[in-house]
Amino acid sequence: MNTKNKICLTHFDYDRLKLLISNHTKRNKVETNVKDLLGEIERAQKVDSRIIPPNYVTMNSVIEVKNLEELEFQEFRLVFPEDANTQENKISVLAPIGTAILGYKIGDVIQWKFPGGQNQFQITNIKYQPEANGDYHL
Repeated sequence: MNTKNKICLTHFDYDRLKLLISNHTKRNKVETNVKDLLGEIERAQKVDSRIIPPNYVTMNSVIEVKNLEELEFQEFRLVFPEDANTQENKISVLAPIGTAILGYKIGDVIQWKFPGGQNQFQITNIKYQPEANGDYHL
């Protein structure tokens, strides 16, 4: 986990993610990825949806990341678990990479522990951020 960079979340995303975590922990044993997500959202600066800068990753953003070890680019939409679909490049916020990028901004280099070991990648672009497009309900 990388806790050096400042991260920023909307109040709307924070509230929905807290509910997700609460519901998840009531139904299941608390898993590492849920604990990681809780840690990240609790340390985040919370801001109004109308003022979050467009270069920050929010829920339902379409993000491009570069794996710095393999120099590969990947594009996906960050979604809630019920909307996840790898064939449509929709990655859950509970997936390691989903938790890792939430609240970071373009240019940030993130180190995160994945099942296969430590990984380092950079957010290279946000092709769509709901708030920047006036889509405050997503």
